[in-house]
Amino acid sequence: MEVRTDRRLIRALLAATSLIAVAGAAHAQEAPAPAEPAQSADDAEGEIIVTGFRASLNAALNVKRQSVGAVDAIVAEDIAKFPDQNLAESLQRIPGIAIQRDGGEGRAITVRGLGAQFTRVRVNGLETVTTSSDGASANRDRSFDFNVFASELFSSIVVHKTASADLDEGSLGAVVDLNTGNPLAGKTGVTIAASAVANYNDLSKTVGPRFAGLLGWKSPDGTLGASVSVAYQDTVTKEIGNNTVRWAQARFDSVDGTRCWTAPNRGGTYIASAACDKAALSFHPRIPRYGEVTHSRERLGITGSVQWAPTDATKVSIDGLYSRFRADRREKWGEVLLRSNERQIDVLNPTYDANNNMVSATLNDAWVRTEHYLRQSQTEFYQIGGTWDQDVSDTFRFTLLGGFSKSDASIPLETTVVFDDRDAQGYRYDYSDKNSPLLAFGTSVTDPANFQLAEIRDRPSDVVNQFKTAQLRTEWDVAEGFQVRVGGVWRRYDYDTTSFTRDTSVCGNGGRDLVLGTITCSASTAFGPTAIYGFPVTAQLADLFTLKGAKTPAGTTTQWLIPNLDATTQFTGLYNRPLALDVGNNRGVTEETKGGYLQFDAKGTVFGLEYAANAGIRYVRTDQSSYGINSGINVTVKRDYEDWLPSLNVALYPTPDIILRGAIAKVITRPSLGNLTPGGSADGFNFRVTSGNPFLEPFRATNFDLAAEWYFAPQSAFSVALFRKDVASFPVAISRSGTFTETGLSPNVLVSSSPAALNPALQAQDIWTISTTGNGKGAKLDGIEIALQAPFRFLPGFLHNFGGIVNATFVRSSADYTQQGPATVPGGTLPNVTRTETLYNVSKRQFNATLYYEDAKFSARSSVAYRGPYVDGGSGTGNIFEGYDSIANVDASIRYKLTDFLELSLEGTNLTDAYRRRITDVDVRRNYENNHFGRTLLVGARVKM
Repeated sequence: MEVRTDRRLIRALLAATSLIAVAGAAHAQEAPAPAEPAQSADDAEGEIIVTGFRASLNAALNVKRQSVGAVDAIVAEDIAKFPDQNLAESLQRIPGIAIQRDGGEGRAITVRGLGAQFTRVRVNGLETVTTSSDGASANRDRSFDFNVFASELFSSIVVHKTASADLDEGSLGAVVDLNTGNPLAGKTGVTIAASAVANYNDLSKTVGPRFAGLLGWKSPDGTLGASVSVAYQDTVTKEIGNNTVRWAQARFDSVDGTRCWTAPNRGGTYIASAACDKAALSFHPRIPRYGEVTHSRERLGITGSVQWAPTDATKVSIDGLYSRFRADRREKWGEVLLRSNERQIDVLNPTYDANNNMVSATLNDAWVRTEHYLRQSQTEFYQIGGTWDQDVSDTFRFTLLGGFSKSDASIPLETTVVFDDRDAQGYRYDYSDKNSPLLAFGTSVTDPANFQLAEIRDRPSDVVNQFKTAQLRTEWDVAEGFQVRVGGVWRRYDYDTTSFTRDTSVCGNGGRDLVLGTITCSASTAFGPTAIYGFPVTAQLADLFTLKGAKTPAGTTTQWLIPNLDATTQFTGLYNRPLALDVGNNRGVTEETKGGYLQFDAKGTVFGLEYAANAGIRYVRTDQSSYGINSGINVTVKRDYEDWLPSLNVALYPTPDIILRGAIAKVITRPSLGNLTPGGSADGFNFRVTSGNPFLEPFRATNFDLAAEWYFAPQSAFSVALFRKDVASFPVAISRSGTFTETGLSPNVLVSSSPAALNPALQAQDIWTISTTGNGKGAKLDGIEIALQAPFRFLPGFLHNFGGIVNATFVRSSADYTQQGPATVPGGTLPNVTRTETLYNVSKRQFNATLYYEDAKFSARSSVAYRGPYVDGGSGTGNIFEGYDSIANVDASIRYKLTDFLELSLEGTNLTDAYRRRITDVDVRRNYENNHFGRTLLVGARVKM
């Protein structure tokens, strides 16, 4: 397998030191208990007892060393003592894992280049999904949102990177085990631990609390234990920057005085000319804007565990987990809607770059808009599960596991109110600096008389994921070094999403307004300062917004009026309006899986070489039922499919300190939930009709893995892993251009405030992208992971207290996608083009590096996590793909033990205030957004008794 890498980066990484809490376990439920604090020799000081953070790293390495498959993990000491706001940020320190952030916080993970939908997550051995509405959109797929949970609630995280027959199916990337309390592993008697932290964000200028506590008890005879833990966090952060909402091509009203249409502003026919054609075929920002997004988040988590082991042969555990994650997102924007309004706009002094972008221009008759958006969301997750481990004899044992989980991500309020000035003069934009454009309004945007309250929206929704699981695992020691594992599983997964709208434009095509019936609206063809398209804006309905912290160039407008949400929603009676069904977002999937596995485990010596191996096959039958709304009718489609999934893992031990690993397995990931609906949706803003395909095949792949690990000193390891994923079936988007009318859909499915609903003539134009999903030809992914961990015990004096781990991942992938490319004639359709690109959410390069110091009283750590650029999906309006630029996040922590039970801490995240830059069109990398989130500092104390 050929994998190209950046040699300079590898050399730099191998020369550096870092901290990634890596550990391993063959399976979360079967992982050996952490080792006792290890001892290491030191010439200067003799015998040293390794405790604290070093002990947790050493225990993790010991477990990794004993595993057969490829796994990595984090143990509780690491999670509790690193400035991670949630589990995603803890996981990013494992080799091969990168995270995607929303609102400055980690939300989802990719493992070895495969996105979040390819990773399965189990909590205390039970597969589950939890979703949130944090960030720009709600999660309505199989992806697991780790930001729902506080990191303090968990005792360990185990990442299985290779498959085995007894490991739950459903992952092309990895299976992640999240494990809560284990009270019988604690000390006898009462254990108490608590921490209190103050969070400060330098962009929002706010301070919020973060508390965590653990109470545990273990009986004197060690047969009964119980524990409960609680974590609470309240934070406010800001996201400040600019956005274009993509770039697009369109025909304008005039260019530098040259008329482009036979009639001004509305109607007529297009007049071809050099100036008009050049402007029409170039790309311009659709909605250039600056703004501020405020994230208010509150996390509450509670875990409880009871364990009873009346004999050495019997152990019963009952585990419960509850989490509530509340997130309010408030957006304030000042913008111009070129999108769908280019026909009325006069362009002056346009400049173009070599990539066919209209990078600057002055616009007259521009559609100026200011908007205020608020989404209130809450995710409630709970799970209850039980495990019975029983040794029937010295050679036969079983584990019976079962439980239920539910994640309810609700959005009771998602409100937008907009002020419009639809014939503004002298608006100027300049994207010569793509990261910090100049956006200047020529007319006053602080005078209420220039605006009309033109549109109101509210879109409540709810997403529910539920799992029920029953599983039996058995083990039979047939002979020394040979074991047979047999098991069966039943699982039911239910996914349901509902969504409604209260959207409306204040005015339709003339007549009384559609909200209060108190004003007479102009016809939609009317244009100019006398046109009435909304309610007059008064000072009581508006707030003055001042943009700060966006690093805008001189001349940029930084103050404008925005709607006061309380006043405008009360004035319009928005929340009293009847709810209308959002057709495309009312759907569901039920999957019932039944399966079993047979696995043989062996270890011994062959030709003088020690080995350990497992080989087996897993069978699973999936009965799937999907429902959605199609042409106003609720449609349900049922199907089933079967998979036989063989796997093999081998570990060879040439010397006691070197391990060679190899693995091969057939794996599956079930199709994306949104693609399975038999219904569809229509987007009247972006002129897109999307329909589902309930007969999609799963993603099926063959995974290959090779690895070498060298444990060259105590608490030290160097490893290299090669991996290949040969994806045989890969659902892909299928798109074409057409009219909305030809789809046969009723115009009632369009949001009433969208341009296509307000202007029915657009429905008959050949400007719509009509998309569905089909079974593609497959894809390939190759990669390499490199990791190094070592304390610096060889250094003299206090320097021997330093240490670190470094890891890097390099991935090469490819898949064929069909995209819609740029129009080649003014006003023409967007032609389909087939492009080969990396898999979505795959960064070609990523690494983590941390340096740590630890002695008996003082410890410090500093870490950098780098993720290279990546494409996260297809784009639109003629752009080829879109995604994110590279980003590096720097975190650090300092801790000091005042006493054996009291510790003080100072921690920081995103210390460089890294910007997140989103781009559209991978060929020319047009600006989509460029935002930053500020630094977060945490000051706290921790008590443990």
